Amino acid sequence: MRHRILLVEDDPALAQGIYKGLREEGFEVVLVQEGERASQIVQREEFDLIVLDLMLPGRSGEELLEEWQARRSVPVIVLTARTELHERLRCFALGAADYLAKPFWMEELLARVSARLRIVREAPARLLRWRGVCVDLDARTLRRGEEELVVTRNEFNVLAYLLERSGRAVSRSQIAEGALTPGEELNPRTVDGYIARLRVRLGEEAGSAIETVWGIGYRFRREELSDGEGSDRDGA
Repeated sequence: MRHRILLVEDDPALAQGIYKGLREEGFEVVLVQEGERASQIVQREEFDLIVLDLMLPGRSGEELLEEWQARRSVPVIVLTARTELHERLRCFALGAADYLAKPFWMEELLARVSARLRIVREAPARLLRWRGVCVDLDARTLRRGEEELVVTRNEFNVLAYLLERSGRAVSRSQIAEGALTPGEELNPRTVDGYIARLRVRLGEEAGSAIETVWGIGYRFRREELSDGEGSDRDGA
């Protein structure tokens, strides 16, 4: 399977050089040169890794890191001419997986890309199960028995947000800010609508694990979950 990489770099010569180098190594590469465009494409498409310049027109790399940190598990390798320690530490705090200072050798970037993809490939899948339903948080798939359940991007984001915080009551505003697509109208009815549709898609038994916490928001019952390859409660 060809890994899919998003390259976000506004310097035309450097962008073309990196694009060519990644393609020659067999990667599928999507190149964008503006921060806002990068934000939009990540909302619609899936990538295995992101190579991100910090100095971008429109929206900075730091803004994108902060946005993606709340919504994605895709590793981000930062490219920048800034080499100060506090700049590096800030990028790692915002969720960057790696940092490469400009100028750099293409061979080093390729080695770092391969290393990060190997870590992702060798990491155990994040599988969560309950009452016949299985969610793969990394592959973003949802199954009930042998049936694959089709959900929208935001529906999956809302479910993943609740699962990753199982046992905790979270407010509608927390769900909206942490799971929904930036720019969407965020209000209690928006979140309630996603929850209602998820309960229907999951079915009455599995959907009942998403509890309404009156006066606060919602909670996924922690005791319902099992993980890994273990059998799920009341499952097959």
